[in-house]
Amino acid sequence: MSFRLYFLLLLEVSIHTAVSSTIKCGLPSLPSGVVREVLQRVYEPGEDAVLSCAPGYSQAGGSRVIVCSNTGEWSRVTFKCAPKSCPPPDDIAHGKAEFSDIVFTSTINYTCDEGYVLNGTNTSTCMHDGEWSHPTPVCESVTCGLPQTPNYGKIIFDKKPVGNIVQFGFGGRYECDHQLVMFGNERAYCQANGRWTEPPECRPVVCPAPTEIRNGFITSAVRREHSYKERVKYGCNLNHVMDGLSEIECEKTGQWSAKPVCGAPCTVNIERGRIFYKGQKIWIKDFKPNRMFHSEYVAVYCLDEEKECGYPVATQCVDGSLKIPECFKEPNWRNYNIFPGSLPSEIDMCRRA
Repeated sequence: MSFRLYFLLLLEVSIHTAVSSTIKCGLPSLPSGVVREVLQRVYEPGEDAVLSCAPGYSQAGGSRVIVCSNTGEWSRVTFKCAPKSCPPPDDIAHGKAEFSDIVFTSTINYTCDEGYVLNGTNTSTCMHDGEWSHPTPVCESVTCGLPQTPNYGKIIFDKKPVGNIVQFGFGGRYECDHQLVMFGNERAYCQANGRWTEPPECRPVVCPAPTEIRNGFITSAVRREHSYKERVKYGCNLNHVMDGLSEIECEKTGQWSAKPVCGAPCTVNIERGRIFYKGQKIWIKDFKPNRMFHSEYVAVYCLDEEKECGYPVATQCVDGSLKIPECFKEPNWRNYNIFPGSLPSEIDMCRRA
């Protein structure tokens, strides 16, 4: 073998050895939950790595082995690991469990309804072994002792309490002694904070002697102060009409309820014309006595000059005052007495639009 040929062969082997020694595989890129069983930073071509699932994960398919190729690249990773599931959480009475999933690292948040307190931890995490970190807590009812009764009053419970401890929501109603007025809560109940509602105050209420009303009178003969809920009755003078209730009541404010009003009668202040009253057309001269009562209606007749027809316009008696509509034009003596058929009340009535 010539020296030149020997040199070329030696050079080729040296180059091949140098190149081969620099091709290696680094740490493989692995999907979530997948780890290598042996911790090794680099691998030679042809070496393999064995994969496994991290704590909290279980195998979900694929090959556990990957191989470092001559190009320094790992074979395709097909191995898959899925997070372990924990059992569905138990229902919690008088509360709720909030969670989005029940797999490894998922968390449950427990809360109780109003009037209940949590006995246990308010959170629980799904562990690597597929079990929850804490047992399901219990929502226990808030309790109260028996309530304080108001002075000069009592409590009538919705149901008879057993012992000296009652649960949240247990309640009743307050009552004051005769002729005493309640100021404050009318009902009592055990609240979410473990305390009862504030009891009311029972105290007397007196209204002053009632006063007279215009055009009316009080039916009782004795004028005196009255207690809460006592009543006094009013009446109206002759030909006067009452607006409102005839009886007033002593209220818890120490004042009387609204007194009635006795409305005075009205006179229809026209000298010539015809009116419509209580379903009848009446000439004013025949309207005797010229009197209508408070709140009653009467109609006078107006003229539509453009259409040459008549139409009634109503007006109301309000406590002695009756306003005659502006459209009414009182006829002169001649038309009223000689040509009454020409008056708005006698000609054709205007048709409604």
